[in-house]
Amino acid sequence: MLPSALFRLPAETEVMAPGQVLRRRNEVLTCVLHLESGRVLHGILDEGLVRHQLGAVEGPFWLDAASALMGLPFPVDMVADTRVQVRRLPIEGFRRSLAKMAPGARGLLLDMAQGYRQQSELAVSRLAQDARARCAQWLLMHARADHSGALQVTLGQRKRLIAAQLGIVPETFSRVLRHLREQGLIHGSGDVLDLPQPRALQAMAGG
Repeated sequence: MLPSALFRLPAETEVMAPGQVLRRRNEVLTCVLHLESGRVLHGILDEGLVRHQLGAVEGPFWLDAASALMGLPFPVDMVADTRVQVRRLPIEGFRRSLAKMAPGARGLLLDMAQGYRQQSELAVSRLAQDARARCAQWLLMHARADHSGALQVTLGQRKRLIAAQLGIVPETFSRVLRHLREQGLIHGSGDVLDLPQPRALQAMAGG
């Protein structure tokens, strides 16, 4: 649907190896990427790896046209899954070319771009919230009162097994626990965790 004139604009062609990052979340775009060949993953990077994959696309494909159309930063991380070849078009030329489209067609493109952006932002938001919510639910489900009535959780399993139960990777589980400690919602660094604010955990868990 994008005008064929876009392919006649001056552009740089680049070949990237598997694992190379093409886009980072919240990156302000100065060019637009067209995937000529190869496969690219969309998701959230964690320590250099795509821990949470939200989708994958194969060329030929416009990778970030929706964000460029709306003048917004890119909403997710983008990593080459295979050897890829991309064309980088200057964003000014991209927008000038689109401005020449018929108003009806350009309006349709903008509507589609807005829908894609909303879906991507919602997916990222839910992913971040769900990891915290699932961890909070798990902690509350496994909590027991000690002799003073305070709630405690004994992990009892390796973190990777707990993470597997929660449907997240161990690194995400450890990161969520670290954030909960920083917020004062859990105490302790061994196998036994204190839960000084169970109501706050219930709120996080959606209860």
